[in-house]
Parts: sequence; C-alpha cells; structure tokens
Amino acid sequence: MAKRRPSGDGMVRKRDDGRWEGRIVVGHKKNGDPIHRYVLARTQKELIVKLHDCIEMYRDADLTEDSNMTLGEWLDRWINEYMIFTIRESTLDSYKAMIKNQIKPYLGDRPLSALTTQELQKFYNTVKKNGRVKPDRRHGTELADSMVRGIHMMLHEALDMAVCLRLIVKNPTVGTTIPKNNYPTKQILNDEQLDRFMKRIRQDERWYDFFYTELTTGLRRGEICGLKWEDFDAENGKLKVRRSVAKRKGGGLNIGETKTETGTRTIVLPPSTAELLRKRKETAVSEWIFPNIYEPEKPMHPDYAYHRLKTLLKQAELPLIRFHDLRHTFATHALAGGVDAKTLSGILGHTNASFTLDTYTHVTTDMQRNASTIVGSFMDEIMLEGDDTNR
Repeated sequence: MAKRRPSGDGMVRKRDDGRWEGRIVVGHKKNGDPIHRYVLARTQKELIVKLHDCIEMYRDADLTEDSNMTLGEWLDRWINEYMIFTIRESTLDSYKAMIKNQIKPYLGDRPLSALTTQELQKFYNTVKKNGRVKPDRRHGTELADSMVRGIHMMLHEALDMAVCLRLIVKNPTVGTTIPKNNYPTKQILNDEQLDRFMKRIRQDERWYDFFYTELTTGLRRGEICGLKWEDFDAENGKLKVRRSVAKRKGGGLNIGETKTETGTRTIVLPPSTAELLRKRKETAVSEWIFPNIYEPEKPMHPDYAYHRLKTLLKQAELPLIRFHDLRHTFATHALAGGVDAKTLSGILGHTNASFTLDTYTHVTTDMQRNASTIVGSFMDEIMLEGDDTNR
C-alpha cells in the first residue's frame, strides 16, 4: 500500500506545451488517494510565486473528495441534510426559492472549491440588477436590497458549514460588500388618526376584537393570528405568545414557532383587553381566538388581516400603513410618555398602556422602565365602567 502523502506536499514540472505546472496535496479521498490542486504559469519563476500562494491558501487543509461537488449540489445537500429540521418551514421555502431562482442560474455549476470572493461580489452586483424572476413596472428586474442581503446571509451560513466539513478552506463570502439595510419608513398613526381608526373598527363587529387586541398588545401579524384559547389566562389577564402563522408558498398556512427566541413570551394584558377576550371566549366556536372567517377550525389567515386593514384604513380616509406599523403605533404612543401615553390609554379603552410594553421587543429595557413610570401615575384614574368598547 502506497504511503499516504501529507497535505501540502507538491511537485513542479514543465509540460510538453512549454508551460510550467505545479500541484499540491490538499486532502484525501476515502481510500487514501490524494486530492490535488493545480496551478499553471508561463515561466518557472511565475509558477513558484503562484505555487507559494496556493500552499498558503491550503495550509493545514485536509479536504474530502466531496470538495469536488458544485455549489448547486452542495446547497441542495445543505438544505436537505442539515437545515430541514432546524429552521421554520417558511424560512426553508424562502431558501429553496433563492437557490432555485437566483443562485443556481448564475453559480450553480461552479465547483464549490473554486469559488472566490471576487466572483461572489460580482454575483451580488449582477443579481441585484437582474435577479427578479418576474419583472414588474416598479422594480423591473432589480431585486430589493433586503433580498440580496438574504441571499448573502444564506450563502454565508451554507459555506461556513462547508468549511466545517472540510469541503473548502475558507468562506468566500467573507470580504464581500452587500447593500445596507433599507427598511421602509415607519408610519405611525397620530392621536387624531388613531381615534378615527378606532371609530371605524367599532362599526365592524367581525374585526373589532382583532384590531383592538392588536393595538393594545403590539403583536406581530403572525402572532396574533396564531393565538389559541389555551394561551389566554382569563383569571389573571395574561396571554402566552408561543406560535406564529405564516402563508405557505404554494398555498396553505405554516403554523410554527415565533419569529425569534424572545418572541415566545407571556404578556400582561390591559384590563379592557382581558375583559374583551373573556367575553369573546363565552361564544367561542374554535380553539383559535381569532379563527378563519370561512373555516373556523383554522387560524386567521395573515393575508385576510392585511387586506382588511387596508380596507378599514381606506374607509376611514387614513394613510395605507403596513400591518407592522400598527405595532410601531402601539410602541410609539406607549413610550412617548405624558399626553401621548394618556391619549393612547383613552382612545384604546381607558387602560394602562405600560402593561404591554414588554411585548414590543424593539424597545429597550430602559425605555420600558421610563414609560412605565410615566403612565403608572394615572393608571388608577381610569375606570373600565361605561366603556362601550369591551364587547
């Protein structure tokens, strides 16, 4: 049996075509045979420089024979063997879509071990301009900055795993430049607009409880759609947030964990919201607090909530804010202090807004503490008696 050649071992020779060739051992197959990397140059001097760079790149490397697979093959394996049970189904669907629509058409056939930082940078620049599968009037073929960032973060994670498994020696995504976060501008309903919105939802029996609860808790859309009666502690006025509902690619719903680890939490409800849910529970027809309008055995579809919000805003002649902006509205009014905090309390049902500040994970502990101090001074002044919103 031939002696196993150590990684880094190499040779230099002059080829019949006059060029110089160098090779080094960078790993071993399962049977012990060496895996080589080759460099070519016109002169021996030029080759020595290239070979030295190659040796430095693969110093202490011991790659496996799987390092010869393509990027497309590795991403399929990474998704199906390493990620399938570690991420939410909606995230898995988005990863598969990015691999299919953006990465494979450009880099799918590239050998995994041959990828370079420069090549990935060029890919990001290209896919930013031409990566949209279905061009539209507003964006043409250009991808959103957030999409390019998402592709980069997924590739970075996948290639980090490739490094750990000795498929490549370094992660080529390191050193690339990607677009900065470019989030849409937050839109907040001011006092007068919030009052108009509340007057409008009071006229909508089917949706009033839903949006009242949203405005007094600041829950994410998927979280409020995913609430079950088992999550509601009627006696103590508390609500457990432990799942989220998301639209599934191709139709249907995914019911999974909350968006983040800190998303699973218990919140203390304002008295008016707790009372609203107690009364709602008396006539409940489903395990879901807010069931699907047409199929009560299922949770509220997040898209239904989104489209209904747009309709209500339009009817109230208000800005067509995003659903997530209701979350921002809740936090802004609750944390503003003074008049704004009292206004929120008055508009939303005469309660203490500070009860739910811990549900809004965008704010800091200090901000919560300060806001609680401000609104705490008037919590005893407000009574639920005569509040016609608690139905």
